[in-house]
Amino acid sequence: MTISGDDLLLARAARWEATMPDRVFLTQPHSGGQTTDYTWRETMDQARRVATHLAGLNLPPRSQVAIVGKNSAHWIMADLAIWMAGHVSVPLYPTLSADTARKILEHSEARLLFVGKLDDWPTIRAGVPTGLPLIELPLAPETGALRWQDVVARSAPLAQIPQRDPAELSTIIYTSGTTGTPKGVMLSFSGMVAAMVADPATIDVTPQDRYLSYLPLAHSYERYVGEGFCMFHGIRVYFAESLESFIQDLQRARPTLFCSVPRLWMKFQSGVHAKVPPQKLQRLLQIPIVRSLVRRKILRGLGLDQTRYAASGAAPLAPEVIDWYRRLGLNLLEGYGMSENHSYSHASDADSVRVGYVGRSRPGVETRISEHGEVLVKSPGMMMGYFKAPELTAEVVTADGFLRTGDRGELDDEGRLRITGRVKELFKTSKGKYVAPAPIENQLMSAGLLEQCCVTGAGFPQPHAVGVLAENLRALVDAGRVQQAELTPKLGALLDQVNRKLESHEQLQFIAVAKVAWAIENEFLTPTMKMRRARIEERYAPLAQGWYAAGQNVLWE
Repeated sequence: MTISGDDLLLARAARWEATMPDRVFLTQPHSGGQTTDYTWRETMDQARRVATHLAGLNLPPRSQVAIVGKNSAHWIMADLAIWMAGHVSVPLYPTLSADTARKILEHSEARLLFVGKLDDWPTIRAGVPTGLPLIELPLAPETGALRWQDVVARSAPLAQIPQRDPAELSTIIYTSGTTGTPKGVMLSFSGMVAAMVADPATIDVTPQDRYLSYLPLAHSYERYVGEGFCMFHGIRVYFAESLESFIQDLQRARPTLFCSVPRLWMKFQSGVHAKVPPQKLQRLLQIPIVRSLVRRKILRGLGLDQTRYAASGAAPLAPEVIDWYRRLGLNLLEGYGMSENHSYSHASDADSVRVGYVGRSRPGVETRISEHGEVLVKSPGMMMGYFKAPELTAEVVTADGFLRTGDRGELDDEGRLRITGRVKELFKTSKGKYVAPAPIENQLMSAGLLEQCCVTGAGFPQPHAVGVLAENLRALVDAGRVQQAELTPKLGALLDQVNRKLESHEQLQFIAVAKVAWAIENEFLTPTMKMRRARIEERYAPLAQGWYAAGQNVLWE
């Protein structure tokens, strides 16, 4: 596959600037629902002016320049400006601890930091190395640094956008840290557009399409879709204002393309069930006269009534949940990829969906399963390696160029991939039997009682599960409208139902219900809402012995 300079994101942005300068590219909410639109002309003008400023700082060529902040129009403008100035962008999650922020900024050798929209600037600020220059983006907290608006006002637009080499380093994306210290994934300019060039017909899109960007742009998946895919195709990007306004943000954008992670798909489902009990909804969907009305009303309420393509990624989604959305008429498909191949690996095709599978290898991607059941992938989006860590690169890339994904999987007769868990997540009971937790967790969460779940139990005769009640049930319990005693038999029935489907060594001794939901803020979840399994196991390990000794099938922390 050959990628030319005209395929790169900078060149594509310049193309839209020239051919449709007055079409809106970015829509930024602020001040309680007000919005500001930025056309391609305005977007590129601001990026060009900031690029002029960066070029005038006389940084060494191809210096690392970092961005920290929630998704925003100016986050993307800053990224463009960094590339225009001949440098390399380093995105940071807006929820990092001071220690992790410091490690990344120092390890990446960042020469400057753009500070964007943040909930907790003091924490991030404590991790910023002394003397590192800052530029404050619009919507950022007060930093006392040079403001983006002032840079734009006093700088002339960069007249000539440089032609970047497709093989040149474009960005360093630090992994979200489910285990250990984040690693810096180096992506080339060609790697960032490999998916669009190799597989132009994945879905039929035009500049009339709309996308809501809210998953962190510091993560490879959102960087690929929310920035790269939309910039490549000229798609309009809306941003979310806050977690509290998320449904309103969705309803404003009415996205035709929408991507999310399993936890949010399940929260949407839980929200619907809070208003329409599952049994009632199932009955309504079986009545021909009202079925279409119910579907439209639910999808309109979620802001997804105009969505042509909906995707779930980052972790497996329970097949029952996928089926639920498809019964509502939403064409929900699963995809699979990693930071190390810029999320270009596997995706479901609308005409060959197999629920529970993440689809076939995309064009140009090769897949094989190792003798130990590990998924190995070779992709055009493959990273250049881990930044300043050749030994780690050698550990995950085979001699013939395949990425060791760390995921266990299997292929069906049509080449569709099913992820069955993480290689390192397998644990052994005291009986010497191995247990793969992810499939069991999905079964437990598919009933709508639990929205988060961790199956564990290494060293015990049988595994067990620790779970968090679905949000609507937590609200009822907190309000005193539902008692724990009312939910205990339902959870017990769920346990029995799941255990009947499992091998004897996999069957769960009990379910323990956690007091507090697992969140990014309490470090039980990564910034992309993946479960930090080691952190959760460490938190509940002191209670496990007592839970086993209690001899009950459902316990409450």
